[in-house]
Amino acid sequence: MSTPTSPSHPLVPLSAAELTRSRELLAAAGHLAETVRFASVALAEPPKAELLAWREGDPVPRRTRSVLWDRADNRTHVAVVDLAADGGAGAVLEWRHLPDEVPNFTLDEWHEAEEALKAHPRVQEALAARGITDLDLVLLDTWTYGREVMPEQWRDRRLGWADVWRRETPTGSPYAHPVSGLKFVLDMNTFELLEVHEDDDAARRAVGAVDASPTVVGEYEADLLPAVLPGFTVREPLARLDITQPDGPGFSVVDGLLTWDRWQVRLGFTPREGLVLHQLDWVDGDQRRTVGHRLSFAEMVVPYRDPSFDHYRRTAYDIGEWGLGYMTTSLELGCDCLGEIRYLDAVLTDSRGEPYTTTNAICLHEEDDGVLWKHVDANGRAAVRRARVMVISFHATVANYEYLVYWRLHQDGAVSCEVRATGIMVTTPLPPGEATPATGVLVDERTYAPIHQHFIVARLDLDVDAQPGQPPTNTVVEVDSVAEPIGSGNPYGLAVTTRTTPVRSEAEAGRSTNAATARTWKVTNPERRNAHGAPVAYALHTPSAVPALFDPEAPQFRRAPVMGHPVWVTRHHDDELWPAGDNPTQSAEDTGMTRWTADDEPLEGTDVVLWHVFGIHHVPRPEDWPVMPCDPVGFSLTPSGFFDRNPTLDVAPPRSGGHPGEHGGHCHS
Repeated sequence: MSTPTSPSHPLVPLSAAELTRSRELLAAAGHLAETVRFASVALAEPPKAELLAWREGDPVPRRTRSVLWDRADNRTHVAVVDLAADGGAGAVLEWRHLPDEVPNFTLDEWHEAEEALKAHPRVQEALAARGITDLDLVLLDTWTYGREVMPEQWRDRRLGWADVWRRETPTGSPYAHPVSGLKFVLDMNTFELLEVHEDDDAARRAVGAVDASPTVVGEYEADLLPAVLPGFTVREPLARLDITQPDGPGFSVVDGLLTWDRWQVRLGFTPREGLVLHQLDWVDGDQRRTVGHRLSFAEMVVPYRDPSFDHYRRTAYDIGEWGLGYMTTSLELGCDCLGEIRYLDAVLTDSRGEPYTTTNAICLHEEDDGVLWKHVDANGRAAVRRARVMVISFHATVANYEYLVYWRLHQDGAVSCEVRATGIMVTTPLPPGEATPATGVLVDERTYAPIHQHFIVARLDLDVDAQPGQPPTNTVVEVDSVAEPIGSGNPYGLAVTTRTTPVRSEAEAGRSTNAATARTWKVTNPERRNAHGAPVAYALHTPSAVPALFDPEAPQFRRAPVMGHPVWVTRHHDDELWPAGDNPTQSAEDTGMTRWTADDEPLEGTDVVLWHVFGIHHVPRPEDWPVMPCDPVGFSLTPSGFFDRNPTLDVAPPRSGGHPGEHGGHCHS
């Protein structure tokens, strides 16, 4: 067994050599029977206190945390391996059974399930009954279950259910032609076909047949559209647009540490979250000010709000049940990214624990962001500064949907996050003459798309201006703007004041938006004051909050009540990462946020975590079909008294002379 080279920092993502070494140590300890599979292998990040105390030159801790299950007995285990133990020989520190927990599904299983189902005579018969005999044109898309909608007799199994889709041509879109009224239920350990579920409604079963399917325009690739959309031609391309930086990029990245303008941030990548931002600091000369310890997406819940046969099972936990890191796709210059690009690869493992690399998983580039600030004085003198923004992005393909994630660092100290959702909506064919159900919107001939929601949970462990090496002393406050009543001191009713309410304990953890009071939240540090005497702070702005619209007793809401509030505040604990539970696959009740806040810990002047639930309330449009234009949603974190004045006064004036990509002509300072 080889000994991997120790990296320079505890948060450098795991290398292929380290992942291989971890697997070898588990095998040598007798834990990897032939029937054992890996659900995930990730860096076991050191506790926050250890990270804050770690200094360059100290030993670099390197541990892996694996979640595994045995296909023979369906038992789930967690394993922790110390790669640096015993002088670098390594050791298995923990092998622990997780009773009654089902780990995330894997991409290997998804492909293996489709192959097994297509070989099954009952599947072939069910498809042939609908006129489908060319299985190369069929997509069988396996989903996970929530416990309450699982067939009761199979609740002790690792259970999947498969949707059926049909391509018109070998390169055509499978999602153009759903086969309605037919689902396959299978044991994901053995790939045994357990049940064939068919809709009791004969008309709905019939509409799944080839000869009864509606004629839809479901293709989106230019070479396929003329066959289904008469008269289709590709529009003339716009004039060429080049984005160049002749002097190279204005950032550097060394061993995962990104430095740009006043910002430094360490880039991580996990199988579950995808991109993670660690140790985000504002650096001004010798002064280093902490902003965030760890920022990432912790869960993504996508419930389909249609109770019909085709959709009542359909709620995805894209992070907890599958993993955004595993579904991250390679990016391509000119298509996904423009400009002077630098890419970072991601190293992951398959279900055998063998490493593989997703090339170009993270894209780093700068963008011009328009005018940063400007004023034209009465004497005609103009002062203007242009804004540059640092963009850190990755893209994940989750079956029919794509999520394009962009974290942006701004020169004024702001941090923004945008998710652009695109891809293909799930649709359902209608029998001739049947009205579109109220739970969906007609998007093509006898074809509707159900209303659904995308709840993205961002975990924002902000450390606002913490002392070096010390945990933060932060307090989250809720800020409302209030119109004061007309009175002697306010005769014209103009006065608007702000009222600040601290979130004192976890009994108050779940917070609601209020557009009527322009509500925001601030993470303050009462022990650090700006020049004007106010606590330094960062503010959270939530323009993309999504209403839950769930009965509290609804099974899907009980699995993830984090959906019920757009903002949560909790006390920091190293093991509180997943707000719907460590392993939400086949869950019945929440074991995350509800459990964390039950002890009502105090939240003032301590290390807190801010959670923001945002996303899309998607009432479909015909314009979203057959492929959806990007729908951008997001949030921002802005300095609010963190600085004493505008921190961009020192931004250099724009160059004159018409350099490519820059402002030409006269730019006064």
